[in-house]
Amino acid sequence: MIIVMRKSASDDQIKAIINEINEKGLKPMPLYGTERTVIAVIGDERILDQQHIKSLPGVSQAMMVLPPYKMVSRETKYEDTIVKVKNDIEVGGNKIQMMAGPCAVENYKFTKEAAKACRAAGARILRGGAFKPRTGPYSFQGLGEEGLKILRQVGDEEDMAIVTEILDIRDIDLVAEYSDILQIGARNMQNFNLLEEVGKIKKPILLKRGLSAKIKEWLLAAEYILSNGNPNVILCERGIRTFERETRSTLALSSVPLIKELSHLPIIVDPSHSTGKPSLIPPMTKAAIACGADGIIVEVHPKPDEALCDGQQALIPEQFAKLIEELKPVAKAVGRTM
Repeated sequence: MIIVMRKSASDDQIKAIINEINEKGLKPMPLYGTERTVIAVIGDERILDQQHIKSLPGVSQAMMVLPPYKMVSRETKYEDTIVKVKNDIEVGGNKIQMMAGPCAVENYKFTKEAAKACRAAGARILRGGAFKPRTGPYSFQGLGEEGLKILRQVGDEEDMAIVTEILDIRDIDLVAEYSDILQIGARNMQNFNLLEEVGKIKKPILLKRGLSAKIKEWLLAAEYILSNGNPNVILCERGIRTFERETRSTLALSSVPLIKELSHLPIIVDPSHSTGKPSLIPPMTKAAIACGADGIIVEVHPKPDEALCDGQQALIPEQFAKLIEELKPVAKAVGRTM
């Protein structure tokens, strides 16, 4: 059930509704919007009397939500969620946010060169993996805490927020100490223990779509995070696995406007992992912005041929700077800014 409070509802009236839900053994999850408060009821809401709830002071509407993902649903929260990352950096507003940097943090030198170039081009968020989930056990697995320290140092030096991947619930506190956004990668989209635990912190979570995940499964994964108390979720379309072999994955851009219909959460696109080809990154990035993406996460490396991870799909700094300039008219055409 979703309980929509009136614009004029007092704090005491909101608290009374929350107390009544608690007394029924259900979990109330208030969502405080700019104009009104909405309370999502988690649990078997059939024990609630819908007409009784509607009659309570301060209540505008009480309705059952058909989608199984209640808190991420557009039915629950009408206005778009804007995730505040750091200082003036937000994801989901009018400005398209560019997240850029190397696939993996290899050393200070490469990370600094990439960050400096990306910041100069206009990116405000530095991406880079300190922990890398690799298909093969002998591939480069990342620098761990050393990589986190490099990311934080470079981010502070270049005035950029940091996004990096979290693989294990045992590392949440460590990664959260250094990072501004914690990324849940495609392979962990349905790692439900991990989703529940990051739901207990307040830092933004970047949730990538699983390699074979349906939209419903992806939104239910986000629901795990929100239902545990963290509303700061950014979805990321990174392509899905199909029979196609010419690209690394198939970039399903239809998910962007569809997510906008179904959910209030912001969504960004990863053209690097989805295409696997630098030549395809610019056109797919333009298409992503044209269809409503709130941001882009792209790999940029000063020397891709020396990269220890995914160098073959990284842009060089000059290509990234050119891409930013090409994106400005596209963003303007859809009423956004870069």
